Amino acid sequence: MNTYRKQLSRLFLGACFTTTLLVPASSIAKEVTAFDTGQNSTQSTDGLAQRVVIPRIQLAILLDTSNSMDGLIDQARNQLWAAVNEFSNSSRNGMRPVLEVALFEYGNSNIAQREGFIRQVLGFTQELDKVSEALFALSTNGGSEFCGLVINEAISNLNWSYANHDIKSIFIAGNEPFNQGPVAYQTAIRSAIKKGVTVNTIFAGQNEDTASSGWQRGAMLAQGDYMSIDHNHQVVHIDAPQDARLTQLNQRLNKTYIPFGSEGSQAVVRQQEQDKQSYEVSTGLLSQRIKAKASSMYRNENWDLVDALETGATSLDSVEEESLPDEMKKMDKTERNNYVAHKAKERKILQEEILKLTGERDQYVAEKQRAATPSGVTTFNDAIISAVRDEAKKKEFVFEDN
Repeated sequence: MNTYRKQLSRLFLGACFTTTLLVPASSIAKEVTAFDTGQNSTQSTDGLAQRVVIPRIQLAILLDTSNSMDGLIDQARNQLWAAVNEFSNSSRNGMRPVLEVALFEYGNSNIAQREGFIRQVLGFTQELDKVSEALFALSTNGGSEFCGLVINEAISNLNWSYANHDIKSIFIAGNEPFNQGPVAYQTAIRSAIKKGVTVNTIFAGQNEDTASSGWQRGAMLAQGDYMSIDHNHQVVHIDAPQDARLTQLNQRLNKTYIPFGSEGSQAVVRQQEQDKQSYEVSTGLLSQRIKAKASSMYRNENWDLVDALETGATSLDSVEEESLPDEMKKMDKTERNNYVAHKAKERKILQEEILKLTGERDQYVAEKQRAATPSGVTTFNDAIISAVRDEAKKKEFVFEDN
């Protein structure tokens, strides 16, 4: 059965979920689960177990990191978790999607000219702590901004889904002319269209500057959204009475993670460091992050045993003893299973309390925002959410607040 399960795993993951597989329910119905999402995806139909397709949201973020873009990077750092929480309210055919984020920087003279001043920071990952870590690590330096080239790199080098119903979007943000560099943006956009990828452009500057720069034209050709933003606007996070309790719950939540394998110890440090980075910005940002950590979008099956077992990414029997944390090495098989089950139960309870409390917090913040004078400023997060919602309608995704 384990061999058959591995064959199924390779088939499902390699096919990018473009098909639904039917297999005899009597033989492997219990084996066919959504080990990539944590959701049970087995449905019985006339003696067959039906593989349910899991929707995906793939976002490739291409940031200009030249000298003038510090404000843009700050907005991306400050609004990552708000965007995650927005997408956590979405579903397709009643199923929560998987969120995958990739990150490129371009226009930075710290990157070799032979590389086109472009660097792929992250390929598609579901580990959002890696995305946060990467954003906080970005720095600016002057360079040449080649929009067509970086779009082409994202199209060519990322593992895009083949499923037509998945959301596949590039967001490129910057403020230099869109038509610079060795690859014409029209050529790069044609490649994107062939893969079903939408290119959305975010001009970091005044709207009237775009007439000759090509940012709006690029979005039109790609059938994407165009938006100009004030990238120097400082994002304000509202502190709320719930923040102190949420911080306490987050500390307990972190203790439910069981690191294993080669990435485990480093990932635990990363998780705690990103909590700290958010807290140093504001308690409001940390609370947004805590809400995201309690949602289905926050996935760590590559290094956390609770997530790995829940999603079926691995089994406890298949994890070598030296890959386990020290406290589990001394346990027998039954004790290990009970230990993981206890952590999973505790996490679920904490997540439920966090989501209840953040719901109250959201109401408090909304009231404060209604009472304040609207800034009228469009930010990086506004552009991302607006564009994804537009594409979501086309792909039959729904949002709970709709």
